[in-house]
Amino acid sequence: MPSSNYNQISHIMDIIMRTRPESLLDIGVGFGKFGFLCREYLELWDGRDVYGQWQRRIDGIEVCEKYITPLQKMIYNNIYIGNALEVLPTLDYLYDVILIIDVLEHFDVEDGIRLLEECTRLGRSILVSTPKDISEQGAAFGNEHERHRFQWKKEHFQSPNMYVINHPTKLIMYFSAKPLEEPAAKG
Repeated sequence: MPSSNYNQISHIMDIIMRTRPESLLDIGVGFGKFGFLCREYLELWDGRDVYGQWQRRIDGIEVCEKYITPLQKMIYNNIYIGNALEVLPTLDYLYDVILIIDVLEHFDVEDGIRLLEECTRLGRSILVSTPKDISEQGAAFGNEHERHRFQWKKEHFQSPNMYVINHPTKLIMYFSAKPLEEPAAKG
C-alpha cells in the first residue's frame, strides 16, 4: 500500500537526523510521509530561522502515478514516475541518503539486488526497512506493484559498513562508510 508502518518512524527519522543529508532520494514515495518528515525536520531544525526557503534536495521515485497528489508535489523537489529499476539508471545525481522504506519486499531477489546496486551507485548511504515477516499481499489499490514478492533477511545483505537497528517487526539497516553522528539538539 502507499504507506508504511508507523512504529518504525522514530527509528528511521533518528538515522536521518543523525546523517543530516543535504540531498535525499525516497524510493517508493507513496503517501509522502518520509519526504514530509525529512522536509520538516531537516529544514526547520537545522538552526536557520527562515521558513519556506528550502535548501535541501528531496527527490522521490513512485511507480504508481495515481498516488501522487498536490501534497507530494509540494514536498519533493522532483518526483520521477516509473519503476525504480528503470528510473535509477537515468539519474546521475549523487544523493547523501537513499531511502528504501517498505519497498524491497515488492521486488524478487534478483531485481532487489539490482535495485540495491543502483542505489550504491547513486547514494553515499542507503537506509532500508523491510518487514521481518511479510504477509501474503497481492495487488492493492489497483496497483500490481504492491504484491509482496520476497522475504528479505539480514543474511541477504553483506556489507562491512552496515548498521542494523533493533526493531521487533522490521529489518532496518543503514549502509554507509560514514559513521552515524549524534543528532543536533534544538528546541
